[in-house]
Amino acid sequence: MGISKIKVEVAFAAPDEQRIIVLDVLLGTTMYDAVVQSGITNIFPQINIENDKFGIFGKAVKKPKEHELKEGDRVEIYRPLTIDPKQARLNRAAKK
Repeated sequence: MGISKIKVEVAFAAPDEQRIIVLDVLLGTTMYDAVVQSGITNIFPQINIENDKFGIFGKAVKKPKEHELKEGDRVEIYRPLTIDPKQARLNRAAKK
């Protein structure tokens, strides 16, 4: 029996550029490991894989170093918020 591999994606969106990297990884690969294997930090050096939040299809995952991926998963790396969402809403309301 051969080694089982699955196809996953690693995605990141900066304000001016987005990238999705398709990878074949071994069954049992974690989100964190897929991000490392993707080399996406070479493209976007602002990514801090130790502190930035990760998710799959818009749903945050609390322990990316433990979360094993399934076929077709897209690992999303979330940028830190530059402003609190409540404050942003207040700012928009104040402009009206």
